[in-house]
Amino acid sequence: MSQQKKRRGLTLVYTGDGKGKTTSSLGLALRGIGRGFNVGIFQFIKSKERTYGEEIALKKLGVEMIQLGVGFTWTKTPEEHREALRKAWPIAREAVMSGEYDLVILDELNNALAIDKFPIEDVLPIKEVIDLIQHKPSHVHLVVTGRSAKDEIKNIADLVSVIEPEKHYYNEGVPAVKGIEF
Repeated sequence: MSQQKKRRGLTLVYTGDGKGKTTSSLGLALRGIGRGFNVGIFQFIKSKERTYGEEIALKKLGVEMIQLGVGFTWTKTPEEHREALRKAWPIAREAVMSGEYDLVILDELNNALAIDKFPIEDVLPIKEVIDLIQHKPSHVHLVVTGRSAKDEIKNIADLVSVIEPEKHYYNEGVPAVKGIEF
């Protein structure tokens, strides 16, 4: 039996209000890449309009990070976000279900599912996300990041890490730092 068939794919959730959820998932991606995993990273909020340091580094390693979003929810209209999520979900779902990847990171999916300023259930149904987690190929490790993880997702995950802030330089007026936040 192949290693892929023997391995039980885990579902990991990184959530909370602290900094480091995406960073933790990227550390896991690096570990997987080092072990020969095929890694897919799909970002639900971040936009192709910006450049991110992690994207630059991953390209050097031959790993594509795909931005499926249009940016922060306050920078675009609800219609723009809904359309981006409508397009993003089938892409991410297909990537997981294809079995092509050993590790798939659905970055900021929790953030997207927690949007309450406009309706998203018809373009990103929580039932479909739960179904994906429960029926993904058995060898696929799945990481779901972002604030405000839904209880339904946390309950079926194998690991939930909640990252909470204790101190942050933002509170001292320090803006986002190149190489640290982006």
